Amino acid sequence: MDKRITCWPGSDRRVAPLLLARRRFLGLAGAAAALLPLAACGGDDPKWHSIDVSGTLPPLAFTMTRAEDGKEITAASYRGKVVLLYFGYTNCPDICPTVLSHMSSIFDRLGAAAHHVRMLFVTVDPNRDTLPILAKYVRNFGTEIDGLRGTPDELARLARRYRVAYSVTPAANGHPYEVTHSSAIYVFDRSGRARLIIASMTSNKPDIAGTTADLRRLIQGHPPGLLRGLWSAI
Repeated sequence: MDKRITCWPGSDRRVAPLLLARRRFLGLAGAAAALLPLAACGGDDPKWHSIDVSGTLPPLAFTMTRAEDGKEITAASYRGKVVLLYFGYTNCPDICPTVLSHMSSIFDRLGAAAHHVRMLFVTVDPNRDTLPILAKYVRNFGTEIDGLRGTPDELARLARRYRVAYSVTPAANGHPYEVTHSSAIYVFDRSGRARLIIASMTSNKPDIAGTTADLRRLIQGHPPGLLRGLWSAI
């Protein structure tokens, strides 16, 4: 088929540039589609340093109270930001402060880009973690961290959604007050989709550089490498 553009006598000659623009768009779109399998094969798409859980966990969804201002918030309150979800409690003797300290170092490395990230510290011990206590605790680790407190039902629902284990055993019969909880960090992209699990922040040698790189990629939120120019041109 002859794809040359022809202007017939009496026709509107403005049609020609419109058709050329359409052909250019289709050509770029076709090129992008052709490159997608290459990116999927890893030719231009670097591997994640954290655990990739894309497509295996549900999107971010919750209703809780934010400690800083006492407002009831939902996942929609953080839409547009990369969200890190972590479960802990303020009386945690070692794991929680270790994780939050490492994440504070990562936020420092991100610099101004950290504005696009929010870490949600969800207390699994709401009986002792009042809003003022929770707000003061997270403030020690950086402005990028929000303390969240929910009702027992809200907490249980959120934990069940992401298969998080926790338990609280009040002191009784000589046994001390005891709290246990999972220590992984769940990472969601700007649209609220579950993307990664960070599991190294509890160790003595956390992957600070790798996690920082992962968060930068999610902040950028567009295809890496060769695809970037094509997406911006289409």
